[in-house]
Amino acid sequence: MSTTELPSTQKVVLFEENSDSLDVIKFTDFDTPKITSSNDVIIKNKFAGVNFIDSYFRKGVYPSQKPFIFGREAVGVVAAIGDKVTKFSVGDKVAYLSGSTFAQYTNLTDSYVQILKLDPSTSDESLKFYAASLLQGLTALTFIHEAYNVQKDDYVLVWAAAGGVGNILTQLISKRGAHVIAIASTEEKLALAKNNGAEYLVNHLTDDIVEKVKDITNGKGVNASFDSVGKDSAEISLASLARKGTFVSYGNSSGVVPPLSINRLSPKNLTVLRPQLMGYITTSEEWEHYVRLLFKLIDSGDLKIDLLKTYPLSEYKQATSDLEGRKTTGKLVLEVPQ
Repeated sequence: MSTTELPSTQKVVLFEENSDSLDVIKFTDFDTPKITSSNDVIIKNKFAGVNFIDSYFRKGVYPSQKPFIFGREAVGVVAAIGDKVTKFSVGDKVAYLSGSTFAQYTNLTDSYVQILKLDPSTSDESLKFYAASLLQGLTALTFIHEAYNVQKDDYVLVWAAAGGVGNILTQLISKRGAHVIAIASTEEKLALAKNNGAEYLVNHLTDDIVEKVKDITNGKGVNASFDSVGKDSAEISLASLARKGTFVSYGNSSGVVPPLSINRLSPKNLTVLRPQLMGYITTSEEWEHYVRLLFKLIDSGDLKIDLLKTYPLSEYKQATSDLEGRKTTGKLVLEVPQ
């Protein structure tokens, strides 16, 4: 076993019971993972991204084992490895997707797919942007290739266009030569979407979205709707689609989408998907392809990650309060104590 000396306990953020209330969130001591297998890899985390999915776990929208340590993406340094690990060495900088990243240490294995060894010269600033972009960036990137392969001159509806995934979708779709119709709730957020390449702006609090879409597309409707809102937006997305249009539903910020009769898809030959990122990056080849493409876009400046604020790990409760309260227009990151 190769290792640096690890403490017996670590700081983590967790919950032990489901609740809509933020009061169940605890910043506390927890056992540090240990090398128990010859293939184990323990990461010392440096930065971790904040995402809406953690709120879904807390609220019970998605099932979870308790206690549940928050977090889905992080960057850090390999702190310990098992005897048979060959892909990594202690001290390697890595970026990865996994649960339990709101912790000082996370335990993976040598065969784990969604982890990438980074260049040793990668700066802390780059690490922070990678931590901020993994989950949302890969979601957007895979969705525009796989859920609906966006083409030049398509008309595409992007909900919550100033949010984490929506912000990135807007940039990537516009760079493909498609027409982005951005939906947001304030003029400030719509201005951000326009700055990211949106061609048309719709305020869902004051505009009739279906009518606006008809006006913009000369009555045809959009080729696709990327919808993270869920319950409150599903019917609007379906009504806004053109013949052979695609409804990509990937979020629940307003609640879970109600059951849908499959027969409703027939009149316009519609397609409905409920994709998840991990289904597109299951193999090593898929993961490597998309994560390297994402980081290339970021490093070249072709994709802007709007890093709004960095909180200490101990302030996750405030960070998720800001996120759930829709007070943010950029990505939130946690800095993990070293």
